Amino acid sequence: MELNGVTIDNTFAEGFPIWISRVMITAVTREYAMKAAVEATGFATSAIGCPCEAGIERYLSGDETPDGRPGVSILICASKKKLPEQVMERIAECVLTAATTSVFNGLPDAEEKFDIKIHFFGDKFESKVEIGGRACWKIPIMEGDYVGEEVFGMVKGVAGGNFFVMAESQMAALLGAQAASDAILEVEGTITSFPGGIVASGSKVGSKNYKFPIPATTNEQYCPSIREKVPDTKVPEGVKSIYELVINGVDEAAVKKAMAAGIKAAVKVPGVTFISAGNYEGKLGPFQLKLHEILA
Repeated sequence: MELNGVTIDNTFAEGFPIWISRVMITAVTREYAMKAAVEATGFATSAIGCPCEAGIERYLSGDETPDGRPGVSILICASKKKLPEQVMERIAECVLTAATTSVFNGLPDAEEKFDIKIHFFGDKFESKVEIGGRACWKIPIMEGDYVGEEVFGMVKGVAGGNFFVMAESQMAALLGAQAASDAILEVEGTITSFPGGIVASGSKVGSKNYKFPIPATTNEQYCPSIREKVPDTKVPEGVKSIYELVINGVDEAAVKKAMAAGIKAAVKVPGVTFISAGNYEGKLGPFQLKLHEILA
């Protein structure tokens, strides 16, 4: 299969279940909301070594938020057991501390919910307040008052959607990956948790050559600089650089939509020659996100 002259590999990305919570962060301006959102989604690229996976979902207009202020929605992804703790810690350390911010539950209709207890920070000076029909806590702080909800919804989503952008030069691959990342940002219900949405160092599970335990090592099959040294290389001839896009979403349909949007954007960049995806032959998770079907 080809798209805009770029070969689309007949393969699939392998997704697996993950629990997701959406946090709406508002502030006096969109820029201040984004500052808090960036901090709250830090050190959350991959569950291989981070306590969760998280990322920026999209901007919110004042018409979409309970307090009528501009905002940013983020998705925090983890196991069902770890998710409440991660939401609590990231709001407490990164949003409560940020100028002019408030937080609200972005999944009010979710069947599964959990509580966080940030209001104890108020040391009994806190009080209950209703904002936009939602039960919130108001905590006096040095700048004025922090306001936020403490009941958050969570849904079982899909993690691990991915595709590889392969090109004849590093710059072409980077521009293709950036175009893909920008396109995915427009798809509601999804995130790309890696820096800028782009993965430079895709990995494999474990190690082939080190005896001590290590959770992940370089994926040599996709390293162009050692293509001639790897008998089972998966780097097509002429490819000099590869970037990976990894996508989590609130459901399978959202992840597929994001993958399709990203791929269609990437193949428009001159020098991009091949699109593929990573999987573990169906051993990792139950979702097989087939590239040809997604783009049909």
